Amino acid sequence: MTTPASNSARLLEFRERHVARGVLTAHPVVAARAQGAELWDVDGKRYLDFVGGIGVLNVGHNHPRVVEAVSAQVRDISHACFQVAAYEPYLNLAAKLNQLVGDGEAYKSVFFTSGAEAVENSIKIARGYTNRPAVIAFRGAFHGRTLLGVTLTGMSQPYKQNFGPFASDVFHVPYPNAYRNITTEDALAALEEVFATEAAPERVAAIIIEPVQGDGGFLPAPPEFMRALRDITEKHGIVLIVDEIQAGFGRTGTMFGFQHSGIKPDLVTVAKSLAGGLPISGVVGKAEIMDAPAPGGLGGTYGGNALACAAALAVIEAFEQEDLLARGEKLAAQMREGLVKLQQKYPFIGEVRGLGFMLAMEIVTDRSGKTPDAALAQRVIDEAREGGLLIIKCGVYRNVVRFLAPLVTTEKQLDEALGILDGALSRATN
Repeated sequence: MTTPASNSARLLEFRERHVARGVLTAHPVVAARAQGAELWDVDGKRYLDFVGGIGVLNVGHNHPRVVEAVSAQVRDISHACFQVAAYEPYLNLAAKLNQLVGDGEAYKSVFFTSGAEAVENSIKIARGYTNRPAVIAFRGAFHGRTLLGVTLTGMSQPYKQNFGPFASDVFHVPYPNAYRNITTEDALAALEEVFATEAAPERVAAIIIEPVQGDGGFLPAPPEFMRALRDITEKHGIVLIVDEIQAGFGRTGTMFGFQHSGIKPDLVTVAKSLAGGLPISGVVGKAEIMDAPAPGGLGGTYGGNALACAAALAVIEAFEQEDLLARGEKLAAQMREGLVKLQQKYPFIGEVRGLGFMLAMEIVTDRSGKTPDAALAQRVIDEAREGGLLIIKCGVYRNVVRFLAPLVTTEKQLDEALGILDGALSRATN
């Protein structure tokens, strides 16, 4: 007598037949429901979700404020297209973000659907404002999977594959990485070399940077590097774009990652955790720069969808009324302490790093040589899943295990996750 296939096995086979293989699913899990920091699959197995939709669920799955806001909004209007008729959630969200980012200065916002759209439009705005073509990005950066997004992305695989030719006038320089002996001085010298040999500063429209590289390995930019970039861009009339798509909305301990360095960017891209799970992205920036494109130059059918705007306003309300930044900092201290203890126990954890509750550990074959071990990192991830913890990898060599737990995770859940991780680390090497 054969045993009937589980719901998960049946649906995963169904996925194999009907979904393009280019869409990678990190775990062989089919989700059925979720709440806060927990997720259950179609067979009823519970997981602690420390992926959070890849940094989308900083307020957790199905936050009550988000659920209530979307439920109320869908009864009024779900979609009108802002280019046809304006609606209050869009206007109110723009005003909120202008205040959060601009802090009293004249800022404006425009909304789109995906993070890649926000990045592409930030480049359009910068080029429109400066009338210059060139853009400088960083090695290890991730800015999306569209043509320009992939061009800006500073990793070859799996993102670039055979998808070229790519967009022109995009140049990459090293991003500081103390673990790999790339200093702020090294990165700034490389930038000056690009100015001297490939793109004179008067041809550069924008420099785009993540304050903490996300897919590149959870590398925080040193504050002095961010301040130096601000000085350089102001000197040469270059637009400084800070990509806050993964680092924003409390993930690093401040509302936005750039706030750790005390700078004011010209443009900021937002997405992911902006709306607690609903698809929306945006560009927030200095009003003079944002107004450079003429009417009709920006937009998109679903950009700033009414339901997503309502959800985003609920997310911001949650931060304002539930002290989520302080909660995230408390969880960050607990998790960093736990990860450091694991590092002391397992010599293949080369480094524990990150900013706030945006933490990761780099897996290497040996600490002295720092040789990346992507295979071991994957075994750790697989063993953690078997134990009931969902995590994913990142890094140029795919050897970094990253943690994106919701800020509403409880201390008890975090302790449980660290225990599961300990067991996974042990089993992965046996």
